[in-house]
Amino acid sequence: MNFDHSPKARDYIQRTQKFISEKVLPIEEQYLKELTGGPDHTLWNQPAIMESLKDQAKGEGLWNMFLPDEKWGAGLSNADYAPIAEATGWSLLAPEVFNCNAPDTGNAEVLWKYGTEEQKEQWLKPLLAGDIRSAFCMTEPDVASSDATNMEATCIVEGDEIVLNGRKWWSTGIGHPNCKFVIFMGVSNPDADRHHRHAMVLVPLNTPGIKIERMLGAMGDYDAPYGHGEVSFTNVRLPVSAFIAGPGRGFEVAQGRLGPGRIHHCMRLIGSAEKALKMMCEQGMTREAFGKPLVKLNGNPDVIANSRMAIEQARLLTLKAAWLMDTKGIMGAMSEVSQIKVVAPNMAQQVVDAAIQMHGGAGLSDDLPLVRMLGWARILRMADGPDEVHRGLIAKFELMKYRHQNKRRG
Repeated sequence: MNFDHSPKARDYIQRTQKFISEKVLPIEEQYLKELTGGPDHTLWNQPAIMESLKDQAKGEGLWNMFLPDEKWGAGLSNADYAPIAEATGWSLLAPEVFNCNAPDTGNAEVLWKYGTEEQKEQWLKPLLAGDIRSAFCMTEPDVASSDATNMEATCIVEGDEIVLNGRKWWSTGIGHPNCKFVIFMGVSNPDADRHHRHAMVLVPLNTPGIKIERMLGAMGDYDAPYGHGEVSFTNVRLPVSAFIAGPGRGFEVAQGRLGPGRIHHCMRLIGSAEKALKMMCEQGMTREAFGKPLVKLNGNPDVIANSRMAIEQARLLTLKAAWLMDTKGIMGAMSEVSQIKVVAPNMAQQVVDAAIQMHGGAGLSDDLPLVRMLGWARILRMADGPDEVHRGLIAKFELMKYRHQNKRRG
């Protein structure tokens, strides 16, 4: 494995870090104060400062860096983009500043890989221009969505139309004022085998029959201006050209969508953990209790040391997963991608929690970003599959190594 970055990647990494340090972090507090949010998504807005930052980032060429195609993005590999994703993890608003925020990145990758020229023209181009936002509608409230084959929502062909019915929730991004379309996943071929029954469909948000039933608070936060919505689809009719790749190919498309996205999530969490560790150390060095700086009190040196080691371990494992994605594809990185999806959120949750503890009462308040960071880490232990599902897959791949030994013994 070689984790050295190309000169091109080093340039992007350095410029991204500088932009975040000089232009994003100083205005975070102002941005959060200007947000309005609550269960009624119609009250939400996008502070003007975001559009200004996006224009500046685009002007500096720090735009769509997640997409490996030079025609549509920066042309960086997963391993080269990983440190950029880590840098954006230092700020809750940085990903959108660079047009590198989920779920838009995943939706863009789907359209880039599987979309028709017409779909790219209508949806991918404005998405990559930052003119619109999107959502992904997969998880359902009435079934265990950790097993996606449980899905009950349907997208059935009737003549020259697709008819969508069902209810989705945790549809991240649907509250954004610029959200214009969703990707809907549902059962298209009910009689096929369990991995060829589903399809993905492009759905303009203003299509009759779609209703945002409510916005869901997550860990006490509505995550404005993006939000997580519960959405109903009632006899939503679309032309068959709205299928992505075609009926029955939903799982195939999903695999292409999730691999890079999980690396992005994990590297952002590592950046968030680095920020929390920095805050922890600075607080511990300047605050005293019982006649000592906090960093020398009780077990705090161990907490700091363990946080550093955990961050380094998570980063190396994630970089390995990114390298495998680049060299062997998603099928050659399945175990490692699941490993990082367990390791990184748990690590970030532990480090951020320690930083909260070091800050005392202030750490629990909205005066600091730590509570939001903790909530995001905890949420990502569920998003893209819960820990238990990933551990099961990791164990499956591990046991496959020894299957031939059991056969010989038998």
